[in-house]
Amino acid sequence: MYCKRRWGLLEINRDWSENAFVVKANILHENVHDGTHSFSDKTKIVRSSVSVYNDKEEYDLYGIADCVEFIKDKNGIEINELNGLYSVKLIEYKPTTPAIGEFNETDAIQVFAQKLCADFVWGCDCECFIYYSDKRRRVRLPFDDEFEKYDKTLKVLLSEMRGYISENSIPERVKGQKCSGCSLKDICFPKSAEYSVRKEIEKLRREETV
Repeated sequence: MYCKRRWGLLEINRDWSENAFVVKANILHENVHDGTHSFSDKTKIVRSSVSVYNDKEEYDLYGIADCVEFIKDKNGIEINELNGLYSVKLIEYKPTTPAIGEFNETDAIQVFAQKLCADFVWGCDCECFIYYSDKRRRVRLPFDDEFEKYDKTLKVLLSEMRGYISENSIPERVKGQKCSGCSLKDICFPKSAEYSVRKEIEKLRREETV
């Protein structure tokens, strides 16, 4: 959803490049997945870097959830290898709060895919949150009320991605796409030669004298 062409360069072309934004996000996720976020107390069991999947044909998804909280709940469900009944929460960590709105749709669809996997694995209906580290706050995602909307969107995206993969085709850049913060911009649109204003002026002067 963020950029089809960037996805194609990463997934199909296996390109990679980092900038400050990528490094910041990597550091955040390394801290989340280093094991210090996994703990237990009287009310919950918290695990980080949890593998989840959904092998139903219409999804066929696999991924890693940043953090899963199993909350002790007398109205909850049984979880394999855990004693008692629990409700389940998914928390995805992001470094920066969006400038507009409570959350980015590009982040929400990622967490929705994780929810489908978690619900499939544990037979639950988990709550989902994004934790924005710059503001240190959680935002609850509206999947209870808008499940069908996100489900439809995800299925369209999965179909498009698998089509590009089967054709080994890199999507074209969308008109109006903002690329200034993208770590792949120089790979996406490489400069054939170093741009020089002086050289451009000299070129124009030569053309005028011909």
